[in-house]
Amino acid sequence: MRNRPVPILILISFVLVAGVHLTSCGPKAVVVDPAQLRMFAPLPDAVESQKNPVTEAKVNLGRMLYYESRLSKNQDISCNTCHDLAKYGVDGQPVSDGHKGQKGTRNAPTVYNAAGHFVQFWDGRAPDVEEQAKGPVMNPVEMAMSSDKAVVAVLKSMPEYVEAFKKAFPTEKDPVTFENTARAIGAFERGLMTPSRWDKFLKGDQAALSNAEKAGFNKFMEAGCQACHAGTYLGGEVYQKLGLAKPYPDTSDSGRQAVTKQESDRLVFKVPSLRNIDKTQPYFHTGKVATLEEAVKEMAEYQLGKQMKDDEIASIMTFLKTLTGEIPAEYIKPPQLPKSTAKTPKPSNT
Repeated sequence: MRNRPVPILILISFVLVAGVHLTSCGPKAVVVDPAQLRMFAPLPDAVESQKNPVTEAKVNLGRMLYYESRLSKNQDISCNTCHDLAKYGVDGQPVSDGHKGQKGTRNAPTVYNAAGHFVQFWDGRAPDVEEQAKGPVMNPVEMAMSSDKAVVAVLKSMPEYVEAFKKAFPTEKDPVTFENTARAIGAFERGLMTPSRWDKFLKGDQAALSNAEKAGFNKFMEAGCQACHAGTYLGGEVYQKLGLAKPYPDTSDSGRQAVTKQESDRLVFKVPSLRNIDKTQPYFHTGKVATLEEAVKEMAEYQLGKQMKDDEIASIMTFLKTLTGEIPAEYIKPPQLPKSTAKTPKPSNT
């Protein structure tokens, strides 16, 4: 028999089918070990507190107080000045400017998701966000109010605040107190959550992360970063010595030792959360590390004892960027604050 030519339509069909088969064989999917994911957990909607139950009235008052610059001596600094909610809860400076332009000694960490941390401040001297809220107000370098009575005098001078405190603390005879000021701010901060694509992934959405991002997570785990940066907040759950594997060159800040007076706590700090880490530079308690790339490199060297290659650092950074969450625009919307009255103390730059 003679060989017959293949009909053109059959030939075209074969080519098309083969093409579909070839194009469907794309890059192999990156697999993440489910057992490793169990070291992490999605963000809650808010962080509850038995000592300070969150109510709408308390949150509304706390939001006002968070933006209230009259809680500072010169009436020019609020919580939001150093922890700008529109900028992922930081001011972008190595250390913040305080009363009369004074400089702090440590980088101001983000307030987003911080209510879930096991302690507050780099040295852990406050157990929760309510206690933390008191510190800057009285710090002579920061907001510089002279006393809790001075704070109360400001608030009681404005009838709108008096009414707001009554709604927030309805069972108290005299609710306008410094303690309740901190409770209200704390209640507001307990809702400052920024869920990200990472949370969707943890909840089972495999498409929430790309292959490159999953590979970055695998590299993160392979390097050993999870030893400190695990849990819901990828940090914020333990103390750790800075320079664990190799002495850190900057030892000017003794860390938690200043609180406990124990030599064993020298250079020990609260491990920061990696949530929104791509948006909260500069880094570390000193604020001297400008880029995320440099931060990853230094942590590998001084905490893990590894000289990490550029492509490894880039891969981990790809994963870390999935931790950048959504700012709750409506929740943080600056409220209208009461107007000062004739009884409101005047600003002082002394």
